[in-house]
Order: sequence, then C-alpha cells, then structure tokens
Amino acid sequence: MTTFLLIRHGLTDAVGHRLTGRLPGLHLNDVGRAQAAGLPDRLTRWKIDAIASSPLERTMETAAPLAERLGLAVQPDIALAEFDFGQWSGMLISELDQRDDWKTFCQYRSGTRAPGGELITEVQTRMATALAGLAARYPDGTIAVFSHADAIKATLVHYLPMPLDNITRLEIFPASISVVRLHAWGPVITAVNLCPELL
Repeated sequence: MTTFLLIRHGLTDAVGHRLTGRLPGLHLNDVGRAQAAGLPDRLTRWKIDAIASSPLERTMETAAPLAERLGLAVQPDIALAEFDFGQWSGMLISELDQRDDWKTFCQYRSGTRAPGGELITEVQTRMATALAGLAARYPDGTIAVFSHADAIKATLVHYLPMPLDNITRLEIFPASISVVRLHAWGPVITAVNLCPELL
C-alpha cells in the first residue's frame, strides 16, 4: 500500500481573484508562507518517505519547510503541475465570468478545452500516471505530493470515481491535505481537504 498526501500550495495573492495556471513568477504571500511553515507539524502523524512537487514556484515554496524538516529532497515533476489554462492564464475571474467559452468550460469540464491549453481529462491522466509511477517506486511508502487545486480535484475524481463534470463539487483549500491510499486491490480515499480552517 502506498499512501499519498495530496497537498495544495499555500495562499497567493491570486487565489480566488486571478486564473494563473502555469504562469511563472507567482509566489506565496505572507499567509501562504505561514501555511507552508505550519505543514511539517500538521504532517507529523505520517512517516513520509518522499516528497514530490509541481515545479511551479508556489508549490516548491510550500514543500520547502517539510523537505528541510525531514532532510528529503523535493522531486519536481511537471506531471504534477497546475491545469494549463492557455489563453485564459492571467485573467481575472471577474473577466472570465463574462465569457461564453468560460461558462461552457465550467458547465462541461470533461469535454471543453481551455483555449490553447488542456482538457481536464489530460490533467487527470498525467496525475494518475505520475502517482502510479511513484507507487511503483515506493510500494509501501508515504509520499507528500505538492500540487494545485484542479490537479488534486481531478485526481480525487479519478479514484472515487465520479464524473469529471462534477469536479466543481469538490473544494480544495490552500495548504489542505487529502489522503489517498493505493492498495493492490484498489484505491481508498481517507481524507479530503483537511486544513486548519476546517478543524
């Protein structure tokens, strides 16, 4: 059995306001840095064997305090990165809410490609493939995986399973922890969106 701790990056100034996708140069704000600093204490119940992360700055910064505490190197993997929103990247949510293509995307996630970007099914496939590879390398291990809201949602939907068009029914807060265990006979989800705000 491999246990995955799926951890969303900490808060940035863009969260809830701007769709950043894979844009470079986005860093944690003061709250996000405090969230990252608090993660090692929140994760002490698990014996973590490896740390993997999206290579974007905000996820690597969130992973850094845990890596320092445990003396483990962070393994960056582009397969764990955020949804590629293509031409929508950098736009304000309020601007997107006026667009018909965005409205269609929100209603029909499974079949609507972001212009110049990805389908959510592609995000789901790369995430599940990356976790399967990690499970093969750490068959009895616990792995902290630092990623992004949509990528984590797509992963949870894959393992539940539930229709991808229902992905918006899941909430994944900054610095939250979701727990997936991959047994030889199948997956078990033991926690979703654990965060200080909800405890």
